[in-house]
Amino acid sequence: MAASAAAPKTEPAASGAARSGVTGSKAAGHGGLRPDIASLAGIAIALSGILGGLLLEKGKIQDIAQTTAAMIVLGGTFGAVLVTTPLPIVLRALKGLNAVFFERASLASATIESLIQFATRARKNGIVSLEMEAARIADPFLRKALNLAVDGTDLQELRKMMELEISLGEQAAESEAKVWEAAGGYAPTIGIIGAVLGLIQVMKHLEDIKEVGHGIAVAFVATVYGVGSANIFFLPAANKLRARMRQASVLKEMTLDGVVGIVEGLNPTLIRMKLEAYNPQPKKGAGRAERGAPAGGEA
Repeated sequence: MAASAAAPKTEPAASGAARSGVTGSKAAGHGGLRPDIASLAGIAIALSGILGGLLLEKGKIQDIAQTTAAMIVLGGTFGAVLVTTPLPIVLRALKGLNAVFFERASLASATIESLIQFATRARKNGIVSLEMEAARIADPFLRKALNLAVDGTDLQELRKMMELEISLGEQAAESEAKVWEAAGGYAPTIGIIGAVLGLIQVMKHLEDIKEVGHGIAVAFVATVYGVGSANIFFLPAANKLRARMRQASVLKEMTLDGVVGIVEGLNPTLIRMKLEAYNPQPKKGAGRAERGAPAGGEA
């Protein structure tokens, strides 16, 4: 009777830990967005330096405020990108542009905590005990990996399937980054085309030397727009998207290693030590309770 009375108390505690793990997984899947200060400050500093130099040289903002030049460069660049890249990829790249200006809070610590809680419960009650919790995980990658583990998928096959998903995700992100990289390659050339078009108009009025000088200055604004947009926005945006892709891939690799450790029945302390290698800034004090928990569980 005493044993049967104690059993119900143990199970809710384990369920509470698992629910906490699910909450952590939801946080891992839906990390809050915040402005990327580096991107915003970088563009602001670049524009301030260029425009500040123009003003110091006794120039005026109006000297480079040419609507027609912007139309030629942006329109020509966008058209060239559409010729180069399939439309669905271009649309995905446009939607994913917010990743340049916004970043998610670090998800590594929350994901590690979720995995350690799952590992602790699986070690005590078996991996099948995670079936209900796995279905409620918000992070699709972790949910799929854990569901495969609960279903008894062969470990090598599980790793192969999840590594394939990581690889496909990287390819999709790379194709989106290449859209902006292509724009950065075309924009300077389109800017030169705009300058040539402006010079053609200038050559029609050679009788007025003052007008010729003004026209030449205006004609080269398109070149400024082309080179400036490529080097201040398009190419940096492509590299920032690649950096985001690498961060996401590392998080998925860490998640996969954690699930593999759960399937292998490793001590949660060992799993934590392995996963924290992926996290450059581990949460302070994390894992102190768990470091003693496995020993108590085994005892």
